[in-house]
Amino acid sequence: MQILLTNDDGVFAPGLRALRKELRRLGDVTVVAPAQEQSGVGHSITLLTPLVVKQVDDDDGTTLGHMVEGSPADSVKLAILELMDRPPDLVVSGINAGANVGINVLYSGTVAAAIEGAFFKITSVAVSLELAEHFDYPHAARHAVRVIERILERRPPHGSLFNINLPAHARGEPRGVAVVPMGVGRHGERFERRQDPRGRDYYWLTYAPPFELDGEPCDVSRLAEGYITVTPLHFDLTRRDQMEWMEGWEWGELGG
Repeated sequence: MQILLTNDDGVFAPGLRALRKELRRLGDVTVVAPAQEQSGVGHSITLLTPLVVKQVDDDDGTTLGHMVEGSPADSVKLAILELMDRPPDLVVSGINAGANVGINVLYSGTVAAAIEGAFFKITSVAVSLELAEHFDYPHAARHAVRVIERILERRPPHGSLFNINLPAHARGEPRGVAVVPMGVGRHGERFERRQDPRGRDYYWLTYAPPFELDGEPCDVSRLAEGYITVTPLHFDLTRRDQMEWMEGWEWGELGG
């Protein structure tokens, strides 16, 4: 099996290295990842500047992979179209430092990289680890690859897309795996106003977990309870439940 591994924390991030080590049990792993951290860039791609690519080595002098002066989506697109001899059988993005649950999924560069893989009709998985004082990436990587193995055993259709989130090691061993929808509750976001040494105001976005969790269990609530969460995603944003209703609208004479 040919596996493409990427992330949004940068090619030298410890989460990527831990996941690479475990994924090697499943097949040949090619690393193509951003040169620098790209958290929160979503599905941005580079159009107005060239993408600089450089091969990088691991600590032992062996080839680690390629770093791309661009976004996670750039990295996956470039890997599949130019850098790999053939398209991978699996795209994995992670391990991200911090969970990608709830509406954070829409901002996440980690998830966007997996979505890019799914664009190419390749089974793709995003992997994130709950924010904690200390990240135990090797422990998380072992659990993540076991979950990925279970997914692959079921032979999902080409282009299937999954979002995996792992609870922090401080919570103890995971209570199990929960297949849940993405939460859409509001986050406890606000801007903190500060002043720089010259007296100019600036704003820093703060973050708290979503606080509207009423209703069915979701990735946010189950992760907080100590479960590994798995959410199948799709990049088609069409509201198909409204299509028939809107087709009956009278639009009048709108032509030129």
